Amino acid sequence: MSDAMLWFLNRGTGFVLLGVLTATVVLGVLAVRGRAGSLLPAFVSRSLHRNLSLFAAVLLVAHILTAVLDEFVDIRWWHAFVPYGAAYEPLWLGVGTLATDLILAVLVTTAVRARLGLSAWQRVHQLAYLAWALGLVHGLMIGTDSGETWALIGYSAAAFVVAVAVLVRLASASAPGTEGEPA
Repeated sequence: MSDAMLWFLNRGTGFVLLGVLTATVVLGVLAVRGRAGSLLPAFVSRSLHRNLSLFAAVLLVAHILTAVLDEFVDIRWWHAFVPYGAAYEPLWLGVGTLATDLILAVLVTTAVRARLGLSAWQRVHQLAYLAWALGLVHGLMIGTDSGETWALIGYSAAAFVVAVAVLVRLASASAPGTEGEPA
């Protein structure tokens, strides 16, 4: 596979990953009992949230693989897990690595949720918000298309949609007679 193809795949998986993670976060935020979760039945929003999360994990692996395989810049496989030591854009690559590490923590704890307990799982699962935000910053700062209008619109739209979902959930949680049980 050519370096140009790897570069296009890396860019593409990065942008699609941002979209899928944004949808996952929005569904996770809104997948609560009460008004915010009443737009879709709980089993639909929760199943969609889980399936999108798994799809995001596959896209993340593809994004990392294409970055490592592309020899234009020196990104090693361990830079996907260790947030320091990279020669290429060390700060912003490290931010992406932290996002990856947090996503892995959320995925692993979700896999062992029954053994972990609901409270501990919920605390770790909250890291998904931080992982999403770090991923957004990573893409904005290291992405080769970040200065393009269409890319800035994409980043802004992702941030806007998540912010609106959080506001809807907060409004729903403060409304009388609603429960706030996460997905």
